[in-house]
Amino acid sequence: MSHEPPQNSGDPGQQGNEGWSPRDPSTAKPTPKDPDAPDAAVAPDAAAQDTQEADGASEAEGRTKRSKRPRRTGWRRAVPTWRMTLGGVLFLALLLVGGFVVGYQLVDIPAANAAATAQSNVYLYADGKKVIARDGEINREKVPLRRVPVPVRHAVLAAEDRDFYSEDAIDVKATLRAGWKTVTGAGRQGGSTITQQYVKNYYLGQEQTVVRKAKEFFISVKLDREQSKDEILEGYLNTSYFGRNAYGIQAASHAYYDKDVEDLTPGEGAYLASLLNAPSNYDVVVHPENKKAALARWNYVLDGMVKEKWLSRSDRKAMTFPVPVKAESPTALSGQRGYIVQAVEAYLADNKVIDKKTLATGGYRIVTTLQKDKQDALVGAVEKNVLSKTSDDRDADRNVRAGGVSVDPADGHVVALYGGVDYTRQYVNNATRRDYQVGSTFKPFVLAAALANGSKTQGGRAITPNTRYDGTNERTVQGSTGSTDYSPANEDDVDYGSITVREATDKSVNAVYAQMAQDVGPERVKDTAVALGIPETTPDLSGTPSIALGPATASVLDMASAYATLADHGRQRPHSLVVKISKDGNDLRLPTRKSRQAISRKAADTTTSVLLSVVEGGTATAARSAGRPAAGKTGTAEEDRAAWFAGYTPDLATVIAVMGQDPETGIQKPLYGALGLPRMNGGGAPAETWGAYTRAALKGSDAEDFDLEADEGPEEEEGDEDTEESGPSKRPGDTREAEGRGTASPTAKAPGDRTGTKPSGTPAPAVPGRTPRAEPPAGGAGASPAPPAGDARPKTAASPPSDTPAP
Repeated sequence: MSHEPPQNSGDPGQQGNEGWSPRDPSTAKPTPKDPDAPDAAVAPDAAAQDTQEADGASEAEGRTKRSKRPRRTGWRRAVPTWRMTLGGVLFLALLLVGGFVVGYQLVDIPAANAAATAQSNVYLYADGKKVIARDGEINREKVPLRRVPVPVRHAVLAAEDRDFYSEDAIDVKATLRAGWKTVTGAGRQGGSTITQQYVKNYYLGQEQTVVRKAKEFFISVKLDREQSKDEILEGYLNTSYFGRNAYGIQAASHAYYDKDVEDLTPGEGAYLASLLNAPSNYDVVVHPENKKAALARWNYVLDGMVKEKWLSRSDRKAMTFPVPVKAESPTALSGQRGYIVQAVEAYLADNKVIDKKTLATGGYRIVTTLQKDKQDALVGAVEKNVLSKTSDDRDADRNVRAGGVSVDPADGHVVALYGGVDYTRQYVNNATRRDYQVGSTFKPFVLAAALANGSKTQGGRAITPNTRYDGTNERTVQGSTGSTDYSPANEDDVDYGSITVREATDKSVNAVYAQMAQDVGPERVKDTAVALGIPETTPDLSGTPSIALGPATASVLDMASAYATLADHGRQRPHSLVVKISKDGNDLRLPTRKSRQAISRKAADTTTSVLLSVVEGGTATAARSAGRPAAGKTGTAEEDRAAWFAGYTPDLATVIAVMGQDPETGIQKPLYGALGLPRMNGGGAPAETWGAYTRAALKGSDAEDFDLEADEGPEEEEGDEDTEESGPSKRPGDTREAEGRGTASPTAKAPGDRTGTKPSGTPAPAVPGRTPRAEPPAGGAGASPAPPAGDARPKTAASPPSDTPAP
């Protein structure tokens, strides 16, 4: 049997029982009608086909009616379909992803804002711990993370972000919550990570806006990829605000506990961490009424440390609340701070360490040479012996100013500095200003120059402490070619006659020292003063006979440096105010300071031996209150505009000056009547202040005697001094002819002055109303172009000598 399918007949319209049906009956061609077949034979087939088509149409219509859903009415119309919900979610996801991609690409990490990078310069005492002052508007000192103790770091993490090291940069929930509250105006919302807070502090600002929050988001994400957690924590600790105008953990450590951050205890660190939440409210000293809330926050931080196993329960239990120190005045440069900062800035600029403009950028840590105990002692001594004696009832007291500087002779370090009553009230630094005459405190430089140069008198005698001079009032100074026409007056016109150099120093005799300066050579005197430490550019430091009486206007600091050279046996080294300056851990180079022998030890020690007697029985007996061996010299500027005492022990050289200045005009004023005294002199308030300070500054140390190699020289008989002949016929060389005369020479005549001679050493009565000659007559050899200063001041009958010992 054949398995082939039956073949179709030749009639394309006919099929067998097993034939293939057309794929699409509707496309099949109609079968041609047999012309011989009757019409009835065809009709049944057509009717059947029409019936099938009708049935198919009815079936399709029924299916359509069954698939059509009923319309949504009422509240159902407001509910989205699942298709709409899914589409919305997908759209939102695409929008968020796209927004993130776009935002991540568009928002870059910006430069830090100026407030976040601003730092103050920090000035510290010599121990490198105690802060003297901070300048700049932003009180911040950046520190590396390694300086922050681990317990302090843990305290901050316990307070602000305990999962900081394990979490991402963003707390999505907190960020969305904060954003929503910002948009809806529901207030501020915290909960940001430390990374986000750092970004806000360092790169952005504190404004609460959606744009700022968006930037914070993208910057935080990028920063977390570019910086380590330690770097971010370090930045956060250095930018956060802790109250008391303290930005950063180091400034906060000093503001609340007066110590560097590395010295904080865990309890103190926990309190500082508590402040981050509400700096002003949790300051228990400023707001004691909030102590309960502050304690609760402090306990929260410590409990968090225990929970995170950063603190043992036993240590936690043993802790007591660390009460912070009293808040300081918000004025950073009040009191002595401003004067010290001013002096240090000038020192750094003058020595080419750093210019003031660069220093003003901030961030420098400056360790000064000042010692806190000595600084406090100097301030206390001035307040007790000068300021406390002023009165609002005396007009002269409104003009009183004071300055002081103390130098360690061993190394030239300035250990104490007093610039004025308060920098915020008196801006001029009395310790460094160069506009007041130093008066007779300059005389030791004349003696030192004579001894160092082996100088001789006009009569050819070696100048030593025992050399005799003619101390006659207004004696005309004699040069190698004759009279110089310079006749300085002694204090209150006292005639001393024949007197030794030592006695002339004790009594500050102008006539003797003016002649000695001429004998040595005014230029040599100037050179010696410069070698000892007086700046060559000092105003009115001129090589004329008047140089001996102190018309030069050296500063208190200059004089202290020069006297320190005498104290150190003639070894001079430039004074120093800074031992270290650094920024971001990098030290700047300080000037090399080499000591040198300015004058011979014998010359320096012999000068010291003479100045010892000034304190023991001369014009500076008030300095004996120091309670230890001391050498020094008093001095008073012209018309009592300033009174000085410069003195030293073997281990400390200090200069004190009281000055007169009108507080409104700045004009120098006489100090007559100031402190309730008729006259102001160096042996009064300055020497008293010096004694009180030196006693306090050296308290606890053994009193040392001077180790001197002095040469007093041979003793001379009265009458051995050089004398001069009066009258205009004086010829060159007459000074040598006068040598050996046995009586004091007659007083040089001046218009309106008394005439005649006075016995040697007999004081002349003061002449009421007469003032000393302001300038020497012009035309003489070596005449001074400037008026003598020294102790030549207006004289009154009722006024006692200022630089002579009290009876």
